[in-house]
This record gives sequence, structure tokens and C-alpha cells, in this order.
Amino acid sequence: MNLFADMRTLVLDCLDQLVAEGMLPDGLATAAVSVEPPRDAAHGDMATNAAMVLAKPAKMNPRMIAEALAAKLLADPRVAVAEVAGPGFLNMRLVPESWQDVVKAVLTDPTYGQSTLGQGQKMMVEYVSANPTGPLHVGHTRGAVFGDALARMLDYAGFDVTKEYYINDGGAQVDVLARSVYLRYLEAHGQEVAFEDGTYPGDYLIPVGHALKDKVGDAYIGKPEADWLEDIREFATAAMMDLIRADLAQLGVTMDNFFSEKSLYGTGLIEKAIAELDAKGLIYRGVLEPPKGKMPEDWEPRDQTLFRSTAHGDDVDRPVQKSDGSWTYFAPDIAYHYDKVQRGFDQLIDVFGADHGGYVKRMKAAVSALSDGRVPLDVKLTQLVKLYKNGEPFKMSKRAGTFVTLRDVVDQVGANVTRFHMLTRKNDAPLDFDFDKVLEQSKDNPVFYVNYAYARVNSAVGKAAAFTDVSDKTLAEVDLSGLTHDAELTLIKKLAEWPRLVEIAARGHEPHRIAFYLYDLASDFHALYHQGNADEALRFVQEGDSETTQAKIALIRSVAIVILHGLGILGVTPAEEMR
Repeated sequence: MNLFADMRTLVLDCLDQLVAEGMLPDGLATAAVSVEPPRDAAHGDMATNAAMVLAKPAKMNPRMIAEALAAKLLADPRVAVAEVAGPGFLNMRLVPESWQDVVKAVLTDPTYGQSTLGQGQKMMVEYVSANPTGPLHVGHTRGAVFGDALARMLDYAGFDVTKEYYINDGGAQVDVLARSVYLRYLEAHGQEVAFEDGTYPGDYLIPVGHALKDKVGDAYIGKPEADWLEDIREFATAAMMDLIRADLAQLGVTMDNFFSEKSLYGTGLIEKAIAELDAKGLIYRGVLEPPKGKMPEDWEPRDQTLFRSTAHGDDVDRPVQKSDGSWTYFAPDIAYHYDKVQRGFDQLIDVFGADHGGYVKRMKAAVSALSDGRVPLDVKLTQLVKLYKNGEPFKMSKRAGTFVTLRDVVDQVGANVTRFHMLTRKNDAPLDFDFDKVLEQSKDNPVFYVNYAYARVNSAVGKAAAFTDVSDKTLAEVDLSGLTHDAELTLIKKLAEWPRLVEIAARGHEPHRIAFYLYDLASDFHALYHQGNADEALRFVQEGDSETTQAKIALIRSVAIVILHGLGILGVTPAEEMR
């Protein structure tokens, strides 16, 4: 059940009737017609823009259309009031039974809120994709949570989702990792070493050095780099990926696939992708214009192989091969996305850190070119996270050497709190993460407030179970006609928004909307709970009155069910009780 979708269908049916009667011209486009909550709840339960949307193509006064539409809508038993407002907006109020049916739908339909929006389209969500040079830091944490919640949400909305991690193991940073591990390997043999600038001095490489010693003994001591670099690269990368997988698991994140950048080199995949662009007339030899702004000291005009990315919306063309014949960093990324297209995905999403903002247009241009515009790519940027404790910036992790790790965060507050709080801001907005406030038991802490609502429902259900049947099957069949108080109807109306909210969030790739919705739902629930302190008739448990108690428990059980669905999308396990 999706009450807003059902009412939109009613509006469209009424418009069809007006067309059949000759009041409206035939062939009007109705895709932009919407039914949604009004900005001001005092105006009604739902509002439609139908008359405003159709006035211009119909060459009619919008109020005339709205008045005719209102008359048709009032013939439906679900509609109590249909009023024209302003230049032609139409506000509706529904009969209480329409709202009460929402409670029954939540209790009887385990898929309530799920959508067929995706229609099984294959969707690739690539996220985290951190360099395999150390443990994940707090910036990666936000990207991991956002990407995972996004993937869960898209799955809930009917997409066939694949979650993928791109291992950046083909660049020079992995050579640096190998040299750093070699130093730890020498340390494991009792030698004193110095970590020069550009190496990774974090303590996390100490056990890797010892593990390498256990594997090869003293075979690499005193040997030139050429003898051990490639072997240690593979050993160290595997060790770091084990560490990263463990970090992700601690956060409740699992990937469907890990794709190695290294697998693109020496296999012809990069060459094949560039040849595909060349066949489309998008590869040429040329000299780029000097970069705008401050000129880099080492910049010089040079002949390179360029991708004509401006033909697909980019600001400038991009080099894919240097004058010495080696590939640029962009070339393997093109090949990787070419592989995604070849795997048959209908849509692609990349989750990048904010420092990759300059990469967005070129990647979109590449995917557009490689798929002939068939496969859309959405790039979501996650902004920085600022950590605080006791009102002060949180200090760096000694273990990591240079940053606060994912494990530092999860060890402090737990995975559930970490995940929820990381989604309390839109992904492209900076986020403050205060270790004290995220554990605070107050209305100002969203994760606590939502959990408290869920726990309060469980407590009330437990009390009611002492004298009446409160199974969901029974609750779905009880008489709900007594749920008519404004606070009760407000709560039901918020439940009715859940399916609509899921589709809006899925269309916009915005999982933070789920967290916002859960907070609003919890707020409406707590408001009703507190009104019960002053008005006994609103209390969830009515001693000695099974029928009334069952109706009220049916309402709040439906709240708990929707909270459970929403937290599932966020990857958060609810607290059954608050201690």
C-alpha cells in the first residue's frame, strides 16, 4: 500500500473522466502531476498540483480545472474535503478510515514501503575503494556507511544491486607500501631503521613485517630492491586488504566483489577501452592549453594522447597517455568503467571523497562515451568528518601514524551509532562527529531518540501482553475506528509517507532522507507518548479495556515495524530496550 500513489492514481482517473466529458483536451502529459503532503499541515492531508501543471498545455484557467477536479474527487469515499487554494492548488482531506487502513497495511504486509521503482535494473555501487596502504580512516568510514546504506536502499526500492570495492593496487603508492613493509621486516630482524618522508610509519605495519619474516626468513636482507619489491608488493597488499576487510566487517559492511586495478595492466584491458574511444573518434594527439590559475612549475606544453571528453560534457579534454608512452592515472579508470559497462549494468554510482571532486566530469564523460549515453553514472562525494571529544578536536591515532582510524571510531561508540550518525547529514555537507554527543541520551541525539521510540513500543507491547493478545495477526484485525485524535492521526500520516519517502530517497540517491524520516517518526511517536501523561485516554495501555488497548498497540507496533525497516536500510540494529 502506498496511499500517496493511490491518491495520485485517483487524481489521474478523475482527469481522464474530465477528458472523456470534453472538459479537458485529450493528450495532456500528466507525468509532472504529483500528490504530496502540503507544506502547511493546516491546509489539508494531501495536495495536488494537477491544475497548475495542466493549465498551460490545456490553455485553461487553473482554478477552473481545479474546481472541476475537486468535484470529481469528492465522489470518492476516501476523500472528505477537496478545496481549491490560491491560483489553482488543490488540497484534500481524507476520511479517518483511509488513514486507519495504513496501520493494517503495515501490520499485514511485510513489504510495506518496499518499491518496484528499480524494476530489477542492474545497479553497480562502487564505494570505499581506498588505497590498500593502511587501515581505513574516518573519511573512509563516512564513504563506507553512505555507500552501504545507499546500496541497501536501492535494493529495497527494487534495484538489482552489486556492491564493489576497487583496489587501487596498480600505482606508485603500493611501491611505497612495499618499501615501508621492508623496513618493518628489517626491524623484525633486530635492525634499526629510519622512516623517510613518503613512507608509512604507522604501527599497523609491525605485524606485517613479522609475518614477512616468518614467511621468507632472512632471504631479503641485504638484497637490492629489485629482488624483493614485487614480492613484497603482493604480500603487503594482501595483508592490507585483509585488514580493510576486517575494518569493513566491524562496521557491518560486506562487498559483493573486489576489483583489482592491477588486473587492468598487461592484460590488454586498458588498450581495449582506449581503442573503443578511438573508434568513436574521441582519441587524438594534441597539446593541452595551460592550466588555469597558478601555473605548476613543472608544466610544459607537450604532445600527448588525449580523450575528447569535452564532447561528453567535460570542461577540457583529458590526457590518457603521456608523451613517454605510459598511461596516465585516468586511463585505468576509463578501463575499469568500460569493464562495468561491459558487465551489463544499467546504472553506475561511484562514491568518492570530497578531494576527488575534480574527477567527476571526466568520469561521467568517459562512461557516457563508452556506453553511447546509455548508462548513467552518478558520482556522490562525501565531505570531511570533523571529530571532537570533550569539546576538543580528537587527536590522531598513534597506531595509524597520521589519522584517526575506522576502528578508533567504532571502538569508541559502536557500529550502530557510527552508522546512524554518519547519515545525519547529506553526503556533500561537512559532518561533525562528537564522541560525547553521539552517546548522549537526549532528543538532540537522533540515534538515541529513534532507538528510544522502538524500545518504548516494546515496553508498551510487553505490558499489554499481560492481559490481551497483541500478536500482529490479531492487531491487524482489531477495530481501529477509535484512532481519531489529532496526535494519533499525525503519527499514522507519518507512517503513510514511508513508501513515498523511500522512492524519493532512491531516485535522488539520498539515504540521509531515511535517517531524517526516522527521527521525524520518532518525534511524532514521543509527542503522542507524552500527551498520554496528561490525557489518560491517549495512553497506549488501557487497563481493563482490551479492545482499546489493542487498537493503540496496533498503531505503535506499526511504528516499530517501520522503524525496523528504516534502520535495516541504514544497517543499524535497533535497541530492544534502553538501559
